[in-house]
Amino acid sequence: MNRRYQLVARQIIGLIESGEFSPGSRLPGERELAERLGVSRVTVREAEIALEAQGYLAVKTGSGVYVRPRPADDLSARTDVNAFELTTVRAVVEAESAALAALNMTPAALEVLKETVRVMSGNDDAAEAADERFHIIIAENSGSPIIEHFVRILWRLRNEAPRVAQVYSNVCKSGFEDRVAEHTAVLDAIRNRDPNAARSAMREHFSRLFEAMLAAEEKEAIVQLRRKTLEHRHRFELSIHSDA
Repeated sequence: MNRRYQLVARQIIGLIESGEFSPGSRLPGERELAERLGVSRVTVREAEIALEAQGYLAVKTGSGVYVRPRPADDLSARTDVNAFELTTVRAVVEAESAALAALNMTPAALEVLKETVRVMSGNDDAAEAADERFHIIIAENSGSPIIEHFVRILWRLRNEAPRVAQVYSNVCKSGFEDRVAEHTAVLDAIRNRDPNAARSAMREHFSRLFEAMLAAEEKEAIVQLRRKTLEHRHRFELSIHSDA
């Protein structure tokens, strides 16, 4: 499988996100990009086609390849996104991402993946960033640009949709030992080139996360119920004293 174009596509995305290729700007020609990235013009062309399908680029015949505008708030404004629904979709997409990565991940990427798990054990801001990086690395090595694109979108929703971000923040503050163990299980399955085990381990990770979210919601519901009970009692006592 020729995956060189996927690496080039990620390099171009990095240049777009860094601001070097700004929205609306025209990319350098195929020859210039090929020389800069050390690949053939055919590989650059394949990468541009993939990025056009993902919405990063617009190919205009006779004019060139342009960076499409990507509104910064297109996902953060989605206040209707539900954390449980998002987690269900992530479980499906990222389980298959892990299964494919078990077949495609390079030894170098495996070492980086291993390092993210080590950082996760710190249970701090760096651990949170390592968690996201872990999932993105797997998607990058799935061999499917479409899956990689979907996983990036799902993570943006997880981080930027206010209701979702709040739920995940509450849950991820605890249970980090389970999180490390679950990610280690995914890592081991990918290292062993076992797609079924990788898929299963990723599903187990999301199952535990889903249950933790349910438990957190139940706890919050109890807190709200107790608050309302106290409010009713307070109003009742005020009424009694007023009549007296």
